[in-house]
Amino acid sequence: MSCNDCNRTDLVRRAIAEAGRGLPELEPGMPLPAGTGMSRRSFLLGASGVALSVFGGAALSPRAIEEALAAAPAAQPVLLSVFLAGGVDTLSLLFPAGDPLYTKYRPSLKLDPTGATAFAPDPRLYWHPSAASLATLFGEGKVAALPAVGYDHPDQSHFTSRHYWEVGATDPQLRTGWLGRWLDTVGSADNPLQGLSLDTTLGPSLATATMPVAALDSPTRYSFSDSRYGVFPLEVQMLEALGALASPKTLSADPGLAQAARAARQSQQIRAQLATFQQLGTKVPYPASNDPFPQRLAGLAAMLQAGLPVRVVSITAPGAYDTHAGQAQPLSTGLKLTMDSLLAFQRDLEQRGLADRVLVHVWSEFGRRAQENGSAGTDHGAAGAGFLIGTRVNGGMIGQYPGLQSGLDQQGNLVATADFRGLYAALIAQWLGGDPAKVIPGASSFQQPTLLR
Repeated sequence: MSCNDCNRTDLVRRAIAEAGRGLPELEPGMPLPAGTGMSRRSFLLGASGVALSVFGGAALSPRAIEEALAAAPAAQPVLLSVFLAGGVDTLSLLFPAGDPLYTKYRPSLKLDPTGATAFAPDPRLYWHPSAASLATLFGEGKVAALPAVGYDHPDQSHFTSRHYWEVGATDPQLRTGWLGRWLDTVGSADNPLQGLSLDTTLGPSLATATMPVAALDSPTRYSFSDSRYGVFPLEVQMLEALGALASPKTLSADPGLAQAARAARQSQQIRAQLATFQQLGTKVPYPASNDPFPQRLAGLAAMLQAGLPVRVVSITAPGAYDTHAGQAQPLSTGLKLTMDSLLAFQRDLEQRGLADRVLVHVWSEFGRRAQENGSAGTDHGAAGAGFLIGTRVNGGMIGQYPGLQSGLDQQGNLVATADFRGLYAALIAQWLGGDPAKVIPGASSFQQPTLLR
């Protein structure tokens, strides 16, 4: 059961992203999402077979993009930002069964540690059973866990707190994302793939001031179909008709028929170019789901192997984590699909020989209240859980679990032991090779953890 603030956040962002849609009313003081007002154009990149929505870069042409992609170096570090929407419950994801107050605060939501995987750095903590895939990667030394990450003076509004994480500062006035500002310092004026949102709209963390960035629903979604009849019954007939239309016999003096034939030939070329991504070339099974998350990850792995010059990527994970009521099942369902998909993605990267190039950052806007409410759920909290995944990650724990005895604020929320702005600064300096001072306001005032081996 999501709260009104969470529902309004989603509605406002969708309305901003879609041309001609009115905006639901904002409460006083609520910030506009980063990237509001950025221009959008659509491109179909023939050489790569990718249909993109490109934001910014008003002077771009398809040919300029093609030439830039062909010339851009591909073997560079890639950062994938994975958002868990709604405020994931860190006290369930890493549940403190060894904390004496856990049973008192969670009489109905408490999890049984019997058979659960212990979190080695802190004997009080155990992995949620649905996060078993993440626990597997942690056991291999490929995960750094942040059991209590956040910021001082936390804002418990979904809208505002998410904005802070997206812009990399507790500043409601910022209109560029933290990854977008990094691209503004090091990016290319003709490579929109450098910042890629795997979604139908632009991820605000990628919003730039000067450089082009892109959104891609899926590299596997281009096909010939008609929604009135379904895909497969009509696709064969459509392809046969298009083939006949494009044959030399149909090229006549009739201008309409000639134009249709040219369009048919171009469509066939595009479909052939996209075949690479439709097959994906992976030997790793991804979870079967109606949610696009697993296939978007598989598509990203294929794009990286194809040499596309992607640098930073944003994606929203499946699951509804604003669990004010009936938390147990929706938390478990979303968590399992997300973590199983991330394990498959990691294995896919390893199989392709790309694992050392990719680092995954998993985050949410805040955690949940330590004490459950009367509806078998939890309310908005402060510090939440975060994770870094990759073969080059310095596996272990960043910050500490503060405990329920002395680690709660006056509202009963877990206090942060690691600041997300320090984490961002470390990601820029240690992984992306940039200057945090040019990206994160006051970067030098935040402690930067050691992220890499």
